[in-house]
Amino acid sequence: MTSGGTATRVEDSKGEVPVADPIEAVRSERARWEQTTLKRVLDKHPERLDRFVTTSSYPIRRLYTPDDIADLDFSRDLGFPGEYPYTRGVQPTMYRGRLWTMRQFAGFGTPEETNKRYKYLLEQGQTGLSVAVDFPTLYGYDGDHPMSAGEVGVCGVAVSSLQDMEDLFDGIPMGEITSSMTINSPAAMLLAFYIAAAEKQGYSMDQLGGTVQNDILKEYIAQKEFIFPPEPSMRLVTDSVEFAAKHMPRWNIISISGYHIREAGSTAVQELAFTLADGMEYVRWGVERGLDVDEFAPNLSFFFNAHNDLFEEVAKYRAARRIWSRFMNEEMGAKKPKSLMLRFHTQTAGCSATAEQPEINIVRTAVQGLAAVLGGTQSLHTNSFDEALALPTEKAVRIALRTQQIIAHESGVANTVDPLGGSYFIETLTNEMEEEAQKYFERIEKLGGVIPAIEKGFFQREIADAAFRYQREIESGERVIVGVNRYRTDEADKAEILKVDYRQAEEKQKKRLAALKAGRDQKAVDDALEALRRAAHTDENLMYPILAATKVYATLGEMTQVLRDEWGEYTEPVMF
Repeated sequence: MTSGGTATRVEDSKGEVPVADPIEAVRSERARWEQTTLKRVLDKHPERLDRFVTTSSYPIRRLYTPDDIADLDFSRDLGFPGEYPYTRGVQPTMYRGRLWTMRQFAGFGTPEETNKRYKYLLEQGQTGLSVAVDFPTLYGYDGDHPMSAGEVGVCGVAVSSLQDMEDLFDGIPMGEITSSMTINSPAAMLLAFYIAAAEKQGYSMDQLGGTVQNDILKEYIAQKEFIFPPEPSMRLVTDSVEFAAKHMPRWNIISISGYHIREAGSTAVQELAFTLADGMEYVRWGVERGLDVDEFAPNLSFFFNAHNDLFEEVAKYRAARRIWSRFMNEEMGAKKPKSLMLRFHTQTAGCSATAEQPEINIVRTAVQGLAAVLGGTQSLHTNSFDEALALPTEKAVRIALRTQQIIAHESGVANTVDPLGGSYFIETLTNEMEEEAQKYFERIEKLGGVIPAIEKGFFQREIADAAFRYQREIESGERVIVGVNRYRTDEADKAEILKVDYRQAEEKQKKRLAALKAGRDQKAVDDALEALRRAAHTDENLMYPILAATKVYATLGEMTQVLRDEWGEYTEPVMF
């Protein structure tokens, strides 16, 4: 090598130039660079930090080269888009063929109020609806239950019956749009409401497209909106999986969710590993039920967080696709390509939004949305800048939606498939995240599987420890949060706040329920609830009696109470 780094031509005794090991050549060149060019700069200008890390505190090296991915096999580890192992995307053309579904998570007050917001969003160019329900609904209570007091319509829309679902989608063709419902413990009931409401509009089950979250395992791990103990809860989920496989080919029956795991404080690797471990558990339960894996696996989808560290997030999504396809192929023996594809929705990180200088959340959301698209998401929700203060205003929602539209139509990132593929940095991060996730899978297996690990508090402690470390770094100033611990301003932050009359929403819901119960056939309701009660102690698929009860206007709370009486409620053990 010359001092400038140019390789000299060295011939052997026969006048031939030997083929050098390209990786060794890179290592040699890097050593030269470090001792010359880099050293001269560092002697005068040290780097600004002693330690560079991702959002999840994983160390980042100064430079990545072919040496870091020397063992990468293109066919085995990357391949082509739309082909195993799907690292580069689940479709051959990705966004060149069709853009991702643009959703905005929305729900507040009464079904009529939320219906107006849905119509506004569709008018603004949104291509799919995402239903946020209130806390009483999430916990299986009707709006007139004492436990619902003060919470009806507050953090989402109140949905207590088929009538509420009918009003929620009034004037919206349910067979022509896709909907996502964030509901878990009582997911079977909300799905039944949706089916019955669509049928009243003239659509059959096989015409409906969308997703119900229905991910009960992550409730025990992170979000804590569980009702029943794990075993009967998993029976209910598996019943819905079997039902959808037979009747709803366009419906994603579980959205296996890492989003709430990340919002609880996990690292990106924990989100990746714990989410996929949950997904693997659902697949095993389906197979143990006697279902062919290719019969139901295409109805599974995923839901991930998009946090601030753009490259870490991209690597997470790419690793997720590769891990899932290998698991489905090598361990579960799936044959259909759709069974091997990890398709996912993404939402930008609510936990990253700051109440301080809320407008700068627009920038955070743009970076996070970009990460989701660069990582190959199929569906995206971008948070509104004011969500750390209140439910979003129409203006804030419009800006969030426009952020997606700018990424789609102006940034250029949708013009080619997997634009970061082949990057030394991205491929190294992807490999490392897969390796770290595998370590977690092994630890979970040693604990006896996902449910025993939940009962022993493994996931909960791992997430709590990660959240504590992250918060400590913020408080010490080691981790910079713009507007919070650096670049603060003394100016008062003024933002228009959406105001909803929740007291009025609660009173309206109580009156609606009273009128509903007064006008329905009570004997038909009682018979349907008794049929559900009997089925809870048999092998019958519970989706059928739940759907039958729905159609005679039994309420969410009534159906959930039947199962509470039969199965009991889960109380999480105290952990330290």
